[in-house]
Amino acid sequence: MSIDFIGVWIAALLTLFIFSFLYKDNPFYKFAEYLYVGISAGYFAAYYYHNVMVPNLFVPLQNHQFDYLIPLVLGITILFRLFPKYSWVSRYGFAYSVAMGAGINFIVYLQANAMQQINATILPLISLEGGFNLGQTISNIIIVIGVSAGLVYFYFSKPHKGFLGSTARLGIWFLMISFGASFGYTVMARISILIGRMQFLINDWIKPTIALISGS
Repeated sequence: MSIDFIGVWIAALLTLFIFSFLYKDNPFYKFAEYLYVGISAGYFAAYYYHNVMVPNLFVPLQNHQFDYLIPLVLGITILFRLFPKYSWVSRYGFAYSVAMGAGINFIVYLQANAMQQINATILPLISLEGGFNLGQTISNIIIVIGVSAGLVYFYFSKPHKGFLGSTARLGIWFLMISFGASFGYTVMARISILIGRMQFLINDWIKPTIALISGS
């Protein structure tokens, strides 16, 4: 029995341990869960140390770039969260991280998501590229109506009555269709992962094990 086949057995047993939660919570599931969390924590700790801290902090400090002492001190302040008496010191590191992250992500999100979605919504109702295109025209009309109705639904300055109320209800339909499609896509992705694990159990574990036992 090769080392690779032993690894397949370990992976298969851990997969079954995780699946056992479908029956009820049990020690096998807890063992697999704790093992996964522990290995993940150790792996990412080593990964971030060698790929983030070393090149972005220790190497610059070795090159006498002492301005990097500022993020080092802020990072150390976060560790004070582990000591209840001095946990207030960690607020400085957390405040800086949250403020910096919010500022950077706001600009990135605005440019990569909001502006692109606005540009993608500003469409001609009648598509005349290369001649009249009926399919593209219908698609453009649906997008413009759906976005407009969805925005009206979130307009709360006036009661949703009359034309405004009808448009808001139409917006709800578009929102529900969008949420349903997103949820369906998520379920489909999870089902594909499940299929992959089942194929692994059957093709890489059960069949080779039967062949090994039968001697074929």
